[in-house]
Amino acid sequence: MAYVSIDKQSMVKTSSLRKQSLKKHLWLYMLAAPGVLYFIIFHYVPMWGVLLAFQEYSPYQGFFKSDWVGFEHFQRFFAEPTFFQLLKNTLLISFYNLFFFFPFTIILALLLNEVHSVIYKRFVQTVVYLPHFVSWVIIVGISFIFFGPTGVFNHYLDIWFDKNLPFLMSNEWFRPLIVLQHIWKDAGWGTIILLAALAGINPELYEAVTVDGANRWHRIWYITLPGIRSTIVILLILRLGSVMDSNFQQVFLMWNNFNEDVSNVFDLYVYKVGLQRFEFSFSIAVGLFNSVVGLILMLLANYMAKLFKEEGIF
Repeated sequence: MAYVSIDKQSMVKTSSLRKQSLKKHLWLYMLAAPGVLYFIIFHYVPMWGVLLAFQEYSPYQGFFKSDWVGFEHFQRFFAEPTFFQLLKNTLLISFYNLFFFFPFTIILALLLNEVHSVIYKRFVQTVVYLPHFVSWVIIVGISFIFFGPTGVFNHYLDIWFDKNLPFLMSNEWFRPLIVLQHIWKDAGWGTIILLAALAGINPELYEAVTVDGANRWHRIWYITLPGIRSTIVILLILRLGSVMDSNFQQVFLMWNNFNEDVSNVFDLYVYKVGLQRFEFSFSIAVGLFNSVVGLILMLLANYMAKLFKEEGIF
């Protein structure tokens, strides 16, 4: 009986502490509530829809009356003659972005961190952040103005060299343009977390190495980069988790019949199969495959980070 009484007292005390915590941080919970509701409604609730990948879904029969087909859609997808082309195109675009875009954000953050004039630094930050808020339709429209058949670059190429390059209608130029658009639009926005990490480095470390005779490059290499290494690793892990995501909106707007050999990625394939051919279950199976591969890569990257004594995402 004594143990029961102690347990009841402990439960009452825990409940009281929770109520006090809830009352103390009520406004913080209210501030977080819209974001939590967004993820619950638009990310977690729709997850039941992945079950359609194992059905031959028919809108007329509905979810409960559609026939279950198991892994038939996955077997069909892996047997598709375009599977390896889709995989190659998706991975190449993602790894090009990873190889060029990711280091560029780090370099840009380091350059901004070296700017000592507060007014000039804020002005530059505002300029590089602005493209993030421009839609991909506008970004691609600007690309057409510069790289189209009658665009700015071809205009001067025609005047100076008497030639015209099919920037937007060739396989060779598709991936470089995708990467350049991504850098221009989101590189500035990608520096926010890195700049926050840079602000957390103890200024006394810079003063100490300066007294020892270190120049600016030494300070960056021995103080700045090690100070944000854990942040870089976490951002890299998260980036690997979305390696199968090729940014459908951007690719869809840049895709045409002339560059289809390199622009046909998983996201575009899901659109064609699901919304143009109305094969809902098959397109969901392709999307589920993408998500699983991304999850595996993220877990693998997190495991490797732990092996090298770095902080992972969990």
